[in-house]
Amino acid sequence: MFKNTKAFSGFSVDDTEKAKRFYGETLGLEVSEEFGLLKLRLAGGTEVLVYPKADHTPASFTILNFPVDDIEAAVDELGRRGVRFERYPGMDADEKGIFRGGGPFIAWFTDPAGNVISVLQER
Repeated sequence: MFKNTKAFSGFSVDDTEKAKRFYGETLGLEVSEEFGLLKLRLAGGTEVLVYPKADHTPASFTILNFPVDDIEAAVDELGRRGVRFERYPGMDADEKGIFRGGGPFIAWFTDPAGNVISVLQER
């Protein structure tokens, strides 16, 4: 039934203007707006819907993962753009906020609505 449909995911934010600036300016994604909803265009043509929700609660899990070739460079550049990296109990990160304890190297940060995003580098 859904084999040939173009599916997409979405998540909520509490302020679409802040989200539009963050995803467009800070992260450099293509962002479009229609009917009060945002669409993020990711590499490969994938689109993600961002919608306002008055009683928004930030996702307690990673909503977007951005694979990068060089996590050090990505973390440095995001830091220059004002991004602060999160630290989680049991996930000991280095001084830059990069967790290197198994699996891909990964650094987490949040959007203005508190949703969790990551950059990660496969080893």
